[in-house]
Amino acid sequence: MLKLRSPQGLHPIDILLVFVPISAALHYLHASPMLVFISAVLALVALTHIMAATTGIIATRVSSTVSALFNATFGNAVEFFIAIFALRQGLVEMVKASIVGSIIINVLLLVGLAMIFGGAKYKEQKFNKNAAGLSSTMLIIVVVGLAMPSLYSMIQHQPAEVMSQAVSVVLGVIYGFSLLYMLVTHRHLFVVERGVRHGRSPRAAVVMLLVSTVLAGYEANLLVGTIEPLIQRTGLTETFIGLVVIALLTNIPEHLSAISFARKDNMTLSMEIGMNSATQIALFVVPVLVLLSHYFPGTPLNLVFTPFELAAVMITAIIANAMSPDGLCHWVEGVQLVAVYLLIATVFFFL
Repeated sequence: MLKLRSPQGLHPIDILLVFVPISAALHYLHASPMLVFISAVLALVALTHIMAATTGIIATRVSSTVSALFNATFGNAVEFFIAIFALRQGLVEMVKASIVGSIIINVLLLVGLAMIFGGAKYKEQKFNKNAAGLSSTMLIIVVVGLAMPSLYSMIQHQPAEVMSQAVSVVLGVIYGFSLLYMLVTHRHLFVVERGVRHGRSPRAAVVMLLVSTVLAGYEANLLVGTIEPLIQRTGLTETFIGLVVIALLTNIPEHLSAISFARKDNMTLSMEIGMNSATQIALFVVPVLVLLSHYFPGTPLNLVFTPFELAAVMITAIIANAMSPDGLCHWVEGVQLVAVYLLIATVFFFL
């Protein structure tokens, strides 16, 4: 995490924790949905930062397998909570867009900004091409998994719900095998120096992680409750809010961490944060959401995406595969990645 801390050991982002009670008060006082939305977002930024920090502390104290489980479970917890509450309210299109948004923002914007900030200090940086190559290949599999139900629905004019469930199971199994490969059979290829051990107690970190997770779930519920009034007031589409707004705001701590590691010439960890988060969303969170959505009232979540959403994921996967073979990067590549993200976001703003 970032080194910029106060003498009391608090990160500047932690100041935003004051918005946890503020957002709750605004909600119960029936304040403007815009105020509730802003306060909930600021509270979530602080809570996701704490979750990321405490997960990092726990990861230095336990085995790599348990560490991976923590990262998979809590790394994308806020996106998962928002998706669950959104599905309960019938905001299926927003959930689909947020899935696509989380994938492209972690691969394009997060990694791109890390390359830019790291490149401002170092002429050229190296990263583990084995880890990047595996993740980029997994993204190609994600494209295939999302494209098949979508093409089936377009051609047959059917919802492809059963196919979506079957594809979700396959994606989840593939994710499990990729963890087995990275953490057991070929873990020597993915050794990453994570720095010094934190001085905080792992037991305290677990308590902080659980508390912040519960609070994040509450704030996610508040945020989702303001989405429909926000759409009516701003004129933004459900798709744009999911793909850009929600995806961006829930990944701020990860962006700061990736930039911090890049500035320390640890581009491997920066790439790991972005690529692993994207594959976790696509191969772990998405299958769980698809299977759970059938227990909620309303339309269940399927893997039928729009052509523009499929194109965005496909472009992201192609770029991820293009940047991984040499294991080298510089600031111009970062500018190119950010430019592609801005182009995609611009298109969805006008849709």
